[in-house]
Amino acid sequence: MGQKTASPELELCRRVDEVLYYAWDPIGVSWCPAARDEYQAYLPTVLALLQDDVGAPSVAAYLDEVATARMGLEARPEHSLRTAQLLLEWKREIYSRQ
Repeated sequence: MGQKTASPELELCRRVDEVLYYAWDPIGVSWCPAARDEYQAYLPTVLALLQDDVGAPSVAAYLDEVATARMGLEARPEHSLRTAQLLLEWKREIYSRQ
């Protein structure tokens, strides 16, 4: 039996969830399994931005807005940009397999 692969949309959703939790992690909870769903509320917007083919600066701006306006943290634009670039790299990788 062959292994069934996930749709590109589902795989991208999984990867975005992982990147937000393990790489972006603005409040530093990625060490705690109980906090695994901490950033899932932001998945729909990040996925929509990626599907709309916006660039890394737009995704980074959203991540910074979440961190500052919703979490009360200081902006980390370089970190947000690196995270956005990683998200876009995952998108390219996933859709290049099609």
